[in-house]
Amino acid sequence: MPGENLTRIEAQERRAVVDPTAGMSYEIALDLNRGAEVFGSRTTLRFAATPGADTFIDLIARDVREITLNGRSIDPATAFADSRIALSGLEAQNELIVDADCLYTNTGEGLHRFVDPVDGEVYLYSQFEVPDSRRVFAVFEQPDLKATFQFTVTAPEPWKVVSNSPTPEPQRHGDGTATWTFEPTPTISSYITALVAGPYEATFSELTSASGRVIPLGVYARKSLWQHLDADYVFDKTREGFAYFEEKFDYPYPFAKYDQLFVPEFNAGAMENAGAVTFTETYVFRSKVTDAVKERRVVTILHELAHMWFGDLVTMRWWNDLWLNESFAEWASTMATAEATEWTEAWTTFNAMEKTWAYRQDQLPSTHPVVAQINDLEDVQVNFDGITYAKGGSVLKQLAAWVGIEEFFAGVAAYFKKNEWSNTELSDLLVELERTSGRELSTWSKKWLETAGVNTLSPEIATSDDGIITRFAVVQTAPADYPTIRPHRLGIGFYRLQGGALVRVHHEELDVDGDLTEVPQLKGLARPDLVLLNDEDLAYAKIRLDEQSLRTAIAHLKDISDPLARSLVWGAAWDQTRDGETAASDYVDLVLRNIGSETESTTVRTTLGQLQLAANSYVTPATREATRARVADGLWKLAQGAQPGSDSQLQFVTAFAAAASTAAHTQTVKALRDGETVLEGLTIDTDLSWQLLVSLAAAGAVTAEDIDAALAADNTAKGGEFAAQARAALPTPEAKRAAWASLIEQADAPNTIVRAAAAGFVHPAGRELLSEFVAPYFDMLLPIWESRTYQIAQYLIVGLYPAPLADVALRDATRSWLAAHQDAPPALRRLVAENLAGVERAIAVQERDAE
Repeated sequence: MPGENLTRIEAQERRAVVDPTAGMSYEIALDLNRGAEVFGSRTTLRFAATPGADTFIDLIARDVREITLNGRSIDPATAFADSRIALSGLEAQNELIVDADCLYTNTGEGLHRFVDPVDGEVYLYSQFEVPDSRRVFAVFEQPDLKATFQFTVTAPEPWKVVSNSPTPEPQRHGDGTATWTFEPTPTISSYITALVAGPYEATFSELTSASGRVIPLGVYARKSLWQHLDADYVFDKTREGFAYFEEKFDYPYPFAKYDQLFVPEFNAGAMENAGAVTFTETYVFRSKVTDAVKERRVVTILHELAHMWFGDLVTMRWWNDLWLNESFAEWASTMATAEATEWTEAWTTFNAMEKTWAYRQDQLPSTHPVVAQINDLEDVQVNFDGITYAKGGSVLKQLAAWVGIEEFFAGVAAYFKKNEWSNTELSDLLVELERTSGRELSTWSKKWLETAGVNTLSPEIATSDDGIITRFAVVQTAPADYPTIRPHRLGIGFYRLQGGALVRVHHEELDVDGDLTEVPQLKGLARPDLVLLNDEDLAYAKIRLDEQSLRTAIAHLKDISDPLARSLVWGAAWDQTRDGETAASDYVDLVLRNIGSETESTTVRTTLGQLQLAANSYVTPATREATRARVADGLWKLAQGAQPGSDSQLQFVTAFAAAASTAAHTQTVKALRDGETVLEGLTIDTDLSWQLLVSLAAAGAVTAEDIDAALAADNTAKGGEFAAQARAALPTPEAKRAAWASLIEQADAPNTIVRAAAAGFVHPAGRELLSEFVAPYFDMLLPIWESRTYQIAQYLIVGLYPAPLADVALRDATRSWLAAHQDAPPALRRLVAENLAGVERAIAVQERDAE
């Protein structure tokens, strides 16, 4: 992606020339009536600068017609190159006018254009984080050059047009078009500006802020999905979040209104545009979904609402402090979900999903501190990861426990008041938390926020002949490459079998620091059946189960009544498996014996995903097919035994379909989809029917014509994604080559189709067919990185990696590419190195399983 990068040094040099504190304003006029390819963009920017200095402004456009600086015309042919417009001879006060034609995208970046296959309607939405507002207007694309933004939008008269400011009454032109002139925004960063336009359906409500202001609320979705959107529930969770955050942050909601828009072909879960949050349509439920997805939607709603303070009101100076946005929103949304909504087990969900993600990310070769070193835009693009979000959120949970939750919130409130509408870095927050808590935090920050890696905590237990503990200690280790030993606030739980239940009989909370921490207060107690370090999940660390505790877990995990404790045991068992300390086959046994009684939907979802990885990649190749068959058999048995209509029934059925590996399994999937086999309480609705069809496609039990027929019956955006996945999953060399060509040799597939087709291409049922694509995969890396947008390149580089092979040949080929391409862009090398790490780990775990 040449010419579209921006380094931190360049941003600092530009910030030294351009002075936003003197007031900076954009007036942006967009004409959306120029057809399906381009839209008109006219930017008028007023800004202060160092007289006589030179700088540049960012723009990605097809054509630039006019550049005028302080009344002086500049030739676009000489000034516009490599996504930049050169500006020379600046004055103390400047006016810049840039008139251009910009391109719609189908990649979810910039201004995305979608045509609904159901009714042919056109829908637009913007996605600007990290560096894509420059795809829509000329802009200083960096977060510390804040300004006001005033949008004027000309579009088809029947459309709804939404931006950061309240939508005005349009001026109708009498020719089927209209113009909406929005009020200027407050002073914000460019990446949280927004434009959403099209014939969206909407419903409206309002709430009264802590300030006494009435805040208008809106919920939007496209026409063909509107019937499936439970807008009243979205409003209810929004009100609960407003009340919680305004009280805890002691700062009223800072914007004029709050719209939430569910938009098509969205890359992420949501985006915190100020007052105009966009969400993935995955959160519009046209078919039955699991409680895990329902809860995730609530967490996402509150995550984006928290961003109105963390990120939008107060914004990081540069992207190395992205965690100031994401970690805080992750922590705050989980707090609010647990304390202000019906989803009271949100911290269990956080442990099962977010912390699993964080631990995995923190053990990759690309691990980095929470406060990351971000040298350029390409660095930050790959840094929206499990460390920035989930590790940061975990660390903040521990910090809040250490300094005291009330003191923590008081420091956060002071931080907002002191830094409103400005930019900050780590030290600005720590100084407020130190003041309210009385604790010195620089040492804590260095160990937790400024160093990488995850520690491992293990119990060291000695007992007398009659089972009385004579010594108990906690051993802390760190990986050799990241040897930091950290302080932890944690609990130790003792669990004993009583009347068929595994019951906590003792809990000790303490501080652990250093390589070895003696716990004398546990001496004299009877050794329990299971010892659980980090009971109640205050700490961020991998925990180990001693041999007796692991045996107890395999036999009785389901008998622990506390869902958070169960989640911690599930996580510990998985960590020991991934690290090659216990056999993957034992993990398979643990899951199949215990998952049927698990009540927490996200724990089930996460564990079933890990079960599939263990069966497909972690058991020794000698027993892989037998294990895959055993897993599918077990999942089908669990589905048959699950409570009719339950969340677990749906999860077991979909997991069985994904795991199906024999002709008998395929026949069962077909009978389910055709209605010949019926499970009480299970409805084969649209999405489940597609999931079963993908399974049949991967088994070679349907044809391309069958997939086309299914798409004709469900000619929707979601149907198109499932069809692309099914076609790519067909287990023939011809089907795989066609899928490869559609993604690599052609460049017109939209983002969601790319993602879906890649998932089908690497379906484990077609593992043997992937060997043919190892060499082409490495041949395509540099051309794809250089020719596609970041989002599409990432989908292809990660999604098409033939990871199911999980063998020495793939490992060696990946190592060879990295060795031969030392000068490749660091962000590209990071993606490939992370792929390699997954294969290296799989091989090591296979070797352990073979013992």
